[in-house]
Amino acid sequence: MDYHFHEENRKELYRSFPENSLFICFAGRILPQSADAEYAFFANRNFVYLTGLDGAEVHDFIFLARKTGEAVEETLFVLPPDPMAERWTGRRLKPDEIQARSGVAEILPLEKFSAAFHAAASSGRYQTAVLDLWKKNAEDPDTEAHRFAARLRTDYPFLSVENCHRQLCAQRTIKKPCEIAAMREAMKVTRAGIEAMMRASRPGMYEYEYKAAFDEALTSRGVLVPAFPSIIAAGENNFCIHYYSYTGQAKDGDLVLNDVGAAWDGICTDVSRSWPANGRFSPRQRQLYECAYKTSQHMFSIIRPGMPMADVDRLCHQYCGGLLREIGLLGEKEAPEKYMWHGGAHHVGYDVHDQVDMSRPVSAGMVFCVDVGIYVEEWGIGFRLEDNCLVTGDGCQNLSAAIPRSVEEIEAFMAAR
Repeated sequence: MDYHFHEENRKELYRSFPENSLFICFAGRILPQSADAEYAFFANRNFVYLTGLDGAEVHDFIFLARKTGEAVEETLFVLPPDPMAERWTGRRLKPDEIQARSGVAEILPLEKFSAAFHAAASSGRYQTAVLDLWKKNAEDPDTEAHRFAARLRTDYPFLSVENCHRQLCAQRTIKKPCEIAAMREAMKVTRAGIEAMMRASRPGMYEYEYKAAFDEALTSRGVLVPAFPSIIAAGENNFCIHYYSYTGQAKDGDLVLNDVGAAWDGICTDVSRSWPANGRFSPRQRQLYECAYKTSQHMFSIIRPGMPMADVDRLCHQYCGGLLREIGLLGEKEAPEKYMWHGGAHHVGYDVHDQVDMSRPVSAGMVFCVDVGIYVEEWGIGFRLEDNCLVTGDGCQNLSAAIPRSVEEIEAFMAAR
């Protein structure tokens, strides 16, 4: 990503602020795991979206913007050089590298943040402090932004605290050309990973062996970790929607389900494919898979700008439910949800479940999943077919269409191994 992209993201955000306001954004901190071990650092996605700074070396970074009228001053507070710390935990970014990636001109040591913020807050020029205050659940632990907001209410009660999370969601709803280009690159890597698993597939193979094939395909292409924890399951494990154990074994006649993705420049993909471990669908597997495939094809034929976003899931279930009734599996008065356990129209971007404005109708530039899952426990068959849909000016495009997805494509690919 060019720094101009992140610079424009910041400018759009500033336009939503009051005239005299302070904006504070945190990259996040490394979390303890056990004893003296720590979890791998994962930067706050809105911090990455606004600054272009990602990776293990940006932990603890703080971004401060001071808006006076229409003018904005920006500063990044970063970890300073420390030869001893770098000997243990790796090289730290230099100011010129940070400037080149973010477009922020002023780079100061992290230790100067408190004094700089106090000077700005107590100057009398600012009335509002803006932060990204989001939690998935109210009982979740406070983020650094929440803790800072609490401190503001105590130490700077004259500052009004505002939450910009909704504005950030609105901005992230429509993908810019560079984001779509990054997603296309990520999709090439995702395709390589899925095809590597299909190529290696055989009865008796363990789920962790499939995962190893996927991971090797990614790392050999410079993608060191997947976009999200891979879901790779076989047989009965397919009935756990978010399955991460990787300990099962694919038996002859089992379907292998995967829900995986690579990321490129921080932009995620999210694709599900399912195939028979032995390379050939059984009659029942084929019958159900055709229902999912026809539903997916139908959805890609009708998605276009102006459609209510909620209709993507609703029409998907409605159409697939009709096909399940045609084959006699679903009763006339039974809801599709009996066998379709989840929706699948979540947006994809800097997060695999991207934080966007879900109230907005389908619009050009959106990228979201079309995910058709069918789970029939009495037949021992569960799978999903999930693709990434890019909305265009007059319709949509399947970004993952090149990854084998029809019965014929899957069987032909596996027969040619």
